[in-house]
Amino acid sequence: MPPPADIVKVAIEWPGAYPKLMEIDQKKPLSAIIKEVCDGWSLANHEYFALQHADSSNFYITEKNRNEIKNGTILRLTTSPAQNAQQLHERIQSSSMDAKLEALKDLASLSRDVTFAQEFINLDGVSLLTQMVESGTERYQKLQKIMKPCFGDMLSFTLTAFVELMDHGIVSWDTFSVAFIKKIASFVNKSGMDISILQRSLAILESMVLNSHDLYQKVAQEITIGQLIPHLQGTDQEIQTYTIAVINALFLKAPDERRQEMANILAQKQLRSIILTHVIRAQRAINNEMAHQLYVLQVLTFNLLEDRMMTKMDPQDQAQRDIIFELRRIAFDAESEPSNSSGSMEKRKSMYTRDYKKLGFINHVNPAMDFTQTPPGMLALDNMLYFAKHHQDAYIRIVLENSSREDKHECPFGRSSIELTKMLCEILKVGELPSETCNDFHPMFFTHDRSFEEFFCICIQLLNKTWKEMRATSEDFNKVMQVVKEQVMRALITKPSSLDQFKCKLQNLSYTEILKIRQSERMNQEDFQSRPILELKEKIQPEILELIKQQRLNRLVEGTCFRKLNCRRRQDKFWYCRLSPNHKVLHYGDLEESPQGEVPHDSLQDKLPVADIKAVVTGKDCPHMKEKGALKQNKEVLELAFSILYDSNCQLNFIAPDKHEYCIWTDGLNALLGKDMMSELTRNDLDTLLSMEIKLRLLDLENIQIPDAPPPIPKEPSNYDFVYDCN
Repeated sequence: MPPPADIVKVAIEWPGAYPKLMEIDQKKPLSAIIKEVCDGWSLANHEYFALQHADSSNFYITEKNRNEIKNGTILRLTTSPAQNAQQLHERIQSSSMDAKLEALKDLASLSRDVTFAQEFINLDGVSLLTQMVESGTERYQKLQKIMKPCFGDMLSFTLTAFVELMDHGIVSWDTFSVAFIKKIASFVNKSGMDISILQRSLAILESMVLNSHDLYQKVAQEITIGQLIPHLQGTDQEIQTYTIAVINALFLKAPDERRQEMANILAQKQLRSIILTHVIRAQRAINNEMAHQLYVLQVLTFNLLEDRMMTKMDPQDQAQRDIIFELRRIAFDAESEPSNSSGSMEKRKSMYTRDYKKLGFINHVNPAMDFTQTPPGMLALDNMLYFAKHHQDAYIRIVLENSSREDKHECPFGRSSIELTKMLCEILKVGELPSETCNDFHPMFFTHDRSFEEFFCICIQLLNKTWKEMRATSEDFNKVMQVVKEQVMRALITKPSSLDQFKCKLQNLSYTEILKIRQSERMNQEDFQSRPILELKEKIQPEILELIKQQRLNRLVEGTCFRKLNCRRRQDKFWYCRLSPNHKVLHYGDLEESPQGEVPHDSLQDKLPVADIKAVVTGKDCPHMKEKGALKQNKEVLELAFSILYDSNCQLNFIAPDKHEYCIWTDGLNALLGKDMMSELTRNDLDTLLSMEIKLRLLDLENIQIPDAPPPIPKEPSNYDFVYDCN
């Protein structure tokens, strides 16, 4: 007879004694269980003891998390969180440098546990650490030369403990003094600082900026972009990542009026070219965290365009009208101006109207009215002027070329520019906040100071070329825009390393090539819609679905590294989850850093039997998406969230690194539960594999027309004399 569900069998260790095998009744109070364990080893004052996991996490067992204890778990009897916090609080104030160093090392490790952290914080431990940072450096300044390694380690452990304690969100960031901020900033500004100290200091500054408006202002006064630049020119990618994270945080929290000023400073300090040289084109792979920070910087840079994108043109503003006059002047400068004689005003108006028509504006009389729609607002006019000034030959060629065509065949430059700008803003999601999980940065946008304008210039020339290739008329305008969007999207997917490479990709994606791609896709679709093919599909679909299922389960066996996300700080929080080879248990546990390759089962401390899983929920139904916080507001994070519900009120929460992994895991978990795999990836894989399988099976029928209906059954013969009777 199996043991009751409330009984778990565990091993409990105590230093200097043989481990005990015990059955823990989960219905009993935890204090009663600890008393029973203490009595077994004849230990008095059981209230001074607690149980914790014996693995690398060392997390305390509490009434809240005791349901996570599974059969076979190894626990350790140890001093209670309150006692441990009190002892460490005293030890880190020791006069002995060695004792102090050892205590800070233990504190840095234990502070990851929220149970211990709460007790240490209750003793005003965070204030003690900040005082040590503020005063400790002066106190030991004279000893640095002879005790530099010890001093560096001590400060590193102090800052690590501080970061871990603050990450629990128990203490408000608004409580810190200017002296503490100045001290942390000095570690960043000082050259030759220990890597671990520099890393923690950058992490603290990032969290300060993201979590407090007041601290943002104080940090912005202490840290300048010029002081951060040298850290990008080093070779340590982790330091580079934290540095860009601080720049992004300052950028994100800056008031609207300060952002453009900050962007100008970034341009003056040549941040873009430094990132391109020392990060993107460095002789090493870019890790996921760096890719994310580059993506955030790209989004924040493009978001500077939002103000112009949402600004309508004022038809009465002479400065804005002068830009339109300048476009006309550059295009038609060679043409003679009418004289100032009487009656020339009418001629001038007539000529302007004719020229604005040639420039492709919808409103020939007052083209300013074309820019009153937002988006793209004044951004479209900015792009047109940039193209006219910086690519003058191409601009004049496009305008004159189209003005010499018949009216219905001309590609309207003005209208095209406005619609193209709007389309590019949609593709690059200008005005949207960066996603917490996205790594989709484009190296080519870091190769030019005016990358969006150059992007526009390439695309407007592509639009004109596609218009000619399509022999389009004004009625085909929307069709041309759809083709151009497809060309741009297909080229961007390849992640070109430069704008020139992007231009080359577009050259290979001519209208003829797009037609071939579309025709191929359409023919495949039509070929596979005939009745015999549909019947064959229906017959082989179950085995294809079984193949997809096995692939999903194999991927779950390999496992995935997930990132722990919170609204305070993004870095250095990883956990790994994988399915056992027999598909019966999910192994999971925290990691110190992103792994290279698979993580062995035995290094993952927690287990979840598949038989205990009650349901898999996604998106808004996930418990961690219902909590208060910034994450639930992010649509992209919602689309990557899923949770496993098990036992009573217990769940394992996930946020997938990308859409592909999300589909793999939700499919795999549904397959384990005997449910249908409903993801978009499964549909795509099913279509692809069915298509390939059917093509393979039809190879012998190549060039043979497959009838839509079976051949007719012939009439019965007039007699059956031809039948041979065996008897």
